[in-house]
Amino acid sequence: MKENKTTENNKTDIRMPHIFVVLMILIIAASLASYIVPAGEYDRVPTEDGIEVIDPDSFKIVERTPVGILDFMFAIPQGFIETAEIVFGILMNGGMFTVIERTGIINLGVTKLANTFSNRGLIVIPILMIPFALITTFTGQIELSLVYLPAILPLILSLGFDRITAAGTVLVATVGGFTVALTVPANLGVAQQISQLPLYSGIGYRLIILIIVLVVGIFYVLRYANKVKKDPTLSLTYGEHSHSDETENDVSINPMEATTRQKIASLVILIAFGILLWGILKHGWYFRELSGLYVMTGVVVGLIGGLTPSQVSEAFVEGFKKVLLGATLVGLARGVAVVLDDGNIMDTIIYAAGSLVEAVPSSITAVIMLVVQTIINFFIPSGSGQAMVTMPIMSGLADLSGVTRQTGVLAFLFGDGFSNIIYPTSGVLMATLAIGKIEWNKWVKFIFPLVLIWFGLSIIFLIIAQLMNYS
Repeated sequence: MKENKTTENNKTDIRMPHIFVVLMILIIAASLASYIVPAGEYDRVPTEDGIEVIDPDSFKIVERTPVGILDFMFAIPQGFIETAEIVFGILMNGGMFTVIERTGIINLGVTKLANTFSNRGLIVIPILMIPFALITTFTGQIELSLVYLPAILPLILSLGFDRITAAGTVLVATVGGFTVALTVPANLGVAQQISQLPLYSGIGYRLIILIIVLVVGIFYVLRYANKVKKDPTLSLTYGEHSHSDETENDVSINPMEATTRQKIASLVILIAFGILLWGILKHGWYFRELSGLYVMTGVVVGLIGGLTPSQVSEAFVEGFKKVLLGATLVGLARGVAVVLDDGNIMDTIIYAAGSLVEAVPSSITAVIMLVVQTIINFFIPSGSGQAMVTMPIMSGLADLSGVTRQTGVLAFLFGDGFSNIIYPTSGVLMATLAIGKIEWNKWVKFIFPLVLIWFGLSIIFLIIAQLMNYS
């Protein structure tokens, strides 16, 4: 009971306004700004790749078009209309993964993998982290952390490690994979679409970054795990849990045998994953196409896995509930851009930001973008939602400052992603720590050095991207 009270007190101390409140304040502020900020616009010119970019010498003041009460009232539904494809795709993605989870395939796979390497000590950590990262970097399903942790926690504890090790194994892998997205539609895809870049382009450089980020993360977790195994008193959670408490409330690690249905359903998932990669990489599939694949995969896997049609439907509904907040944030966040466009002040903001950027060396423009995105992520902890708010401005700023839009997207990914492993406003982080019975302040003590390392690497990656004209 004492621990729960402490956790509750910590949550009270860091309580933030609901994200809906934050976005509504932004929409109201943007509407009021249309009465104060001069209206202006740039000319857009097409590049050789067909991308329309800002002509930096073309800014001009135009007639003011302040946002009226009706414009304000229509901004949110218009935002949802403009992002309907994305909202629907997020919902279907959540539904599909919940169906798969209901069949027991995810828990079975993680447990099977863990038990296969249960007698190999430290090697089990990278063996688990690599697939966790790969699944997340292709699908963006960072929420699977909530499934992974209870599945591997008993094994990690039985090997002589602690709960921090288990949470680190899961969160470092999933956050790293989500941040350096190879084909994640919900953050990378949205940012590139707004920036008028080919979907999932620039994947080669991001693959190199992902390898480096993951290797650093794995060694960081291994170093801590090895230290705890040699001397359990060095654990950040030492003495907090009795042995009976560790085993009583956790999932059994006894080997489970897959049923015939689960084996066939798993094969279907592999085929669907192959189709997903083929569609994304070969044909540039986005949320419209992926939504159809999500629905089909969820239904087929569910039925083959032994669920009844009603149970499949219930699983989809449960999945919708899990991602409803994130999906809704996309449409609501788009309302900010709608108001800025209606008031003709989007380009004025870009012009002002560009003037400020001129005051700093061009070599660190991308780094400033990273700092801005990291700060914003504290208030808008949704990748796609944050992209809707910031990328229209950041892509224009990139045009003015000589930074490629692809580099601007990379700065967005770093700012939106890495901070999710430490910000208390990250729902997935706080829920995962709750499952692992880990206090947030102790998690911060463990993860903060890695966060500094990751952001240091981010600065290096962005400077290199800027120097090589990353596109």
